[in-house]
Amino acid sequence: MEKIFLAALQMTPGIGNAKLRSLIEYFGSAKNVWQTDNSDIVASKCLTQSDCECLFSQRKKLDVVEGLAEKWEKQEIKLCSYFEESYPSQLKEIFHPPMLLYYRGNFTCNENNIAIVGARKASPYGKNVAESLAKDLAKAGVTIISGAARGIDTASHRGALDAKGKTIAVLGCGVDIVYPAENRSLFCEIVDKGGAIVSEFAPGTAPLAKNFPARNRIISGLSNGVVVVEAAVKSGSLITAEFALSEGRDVFAVPGSVFSPLSGGCHTLIKQGAKLIEDAKDILNEYTIQYRLKKEDVLQLSEEEKLVYQTLSEDRPLTIEDIILRTRSSASHIAFVILQLELRGLVKECAPHCYVRTVEEGVL
Repeated sequence: MEKIFLAALQMTPGIGNAKLRSLIEYFGSAKNVWQTDNSDIVASKCLTQSDCECLFSQRKKLDVVEGLAEKWEKQEIKLCSYFEESYPSQLKEIFHPPMLLYYRGNFTCNENNIAIVGARKASPYGKNVAESLAKDLAKAGVTIISGAARGIDTASHRGALDAKGKTIAVLGCGVDIVYPAENRSLFCEIVDKGGAIVSEFAPGTAPLAKNFPARNRIISGLSNGVVVVEAAVKSGSLITAEFALSEGRDVFAVPGSVFSPLSGGCHTLIKQGAKLIEDAKDILNEYTIQYRLKKEDVLQLSEEEKLVYQTLSEDRPLTIEDIILRTRSSASHIAFVILQLELRGLVKECAPHCYVRTVEEGVL
């Protein structure tokens, strides 16, 4: 029940993590803060007069506490308090860590967590790189952290899931809200496959722009390092990288085309000292994590499949017509081979009838 009182306090306008921590240190528990006399709250000088008035108003809403536990239980929403052993140790190390986290799924973090973030309007190249990195890192036992946004974030979560690995999505809204709406199936899959949807914002909180910097600090706070894949010079992903640097976490960046505005942020990070990475091994080597290609991961291709696969690239989509011209094969034959490669996860349709290859290592 203590966590419910903590949630009720956190939902009070004007009471952030620092003030909440001061109140609990002064009164001993969130329940004591909620139940103590108004005069004692004022006398503690933990809050301004305006904050006190907000708290007194909040405490009059008895259903705030009485109904929350039952409501969230029905929604399968759980709470993790700063004072619990299960609270992620990495997150405790950041400046003003969230006193309470809401989550759905299995919110446990191992010692190897890597965040992958980047542009929402990502190119096929960027999404391909993010998905491939996440897949290979997940195969090595790394938990993939990202923000469930369109583009790079979504590709990163998908890559981890495809590798049957664990991924955690950190939201800038309540965990009962699906944002963006098209990621509803992704959210369900993350939870169903042993991952978690996490937020420091109470259920019902809308995805407001002001919430996302706070979301970004949690993404970096949960991670040993942050990988930026495609980011403009002015980008929210760079905010995540700045949080990572300020907290002593590693920052990695994937280079891109000098002609693409989505490469500007990554190239700036590299100039400032971020490690340039080309594949998952560049990251794993930093943490001495061993990654060995399993025998079953080595993919045998027929000569026809190999021809089509080698014709495609990771960053320049080709149409069916392009592939037919380059391989000098029939339309029906190419369509069949593309379908087989898609089913094996080696080729991806990034636009109607336009394809890129997704995996190179381990193909024979």
